[in-house]
Amino acid sequence: MSGTNTRADVAVGLRAGILLTLAAAVAWVSGAPAVFPSLGPSAFVLSTDPPGPSDRTVVGGHAVGVAAGVVAYLAVTAVVAVPSSPLVFDPPWLLVSGVVAVALTTTGMRLSNVVHPPACATTLIVALGLLEPRAALLVVLPAVVSLLAVDRVLTYSFGSF
Repeated sequence: MSGTNTRADVAVGLRAGILLTLAAAVAWVSGAPAVFPSLGPSAFVLSTDPPGPSDRTVVGGHAVGVAAGVVAYLAVTAVVAVPSSPLVFDPPWLLVSGVVAVALTTTGMRLSNVVHPPACATTLIVALGLLEPRAALLVVLPAVVSLLAVDRVLTYSFGSF
């Protein structure tokens, strides 16, 4: 890529990583699953598009994603037994849960005007049973808020980089 600013690119990458530090510390100290795959895309968006999406959009999008994932997962697992592994798709009940959760999340984010694409990853994590519903309800939003808190501290201390 000609014309890129390597120093700025490295700084943005460093910022994205730093945004995860508080959630990572909580995960390390508590053992809670406070670091999960959809935090990465949220950190990316916050770091690469200053000032980034609003807090309402980020938290709201993930809240819709968690709610939709929990509803879809509980609906499916109320009818069929939970598979021995979250990635066992025969029979395809968890796939149905994932499809329904993404549809609900997309609709919910659009209706509430909190469109944050990484939340569709959150909903799949929950709907496929990769993060069980109780853990999702307890850790996802605090972890997302921790990204925003670190982002604000970095912005206040160093500005956008």
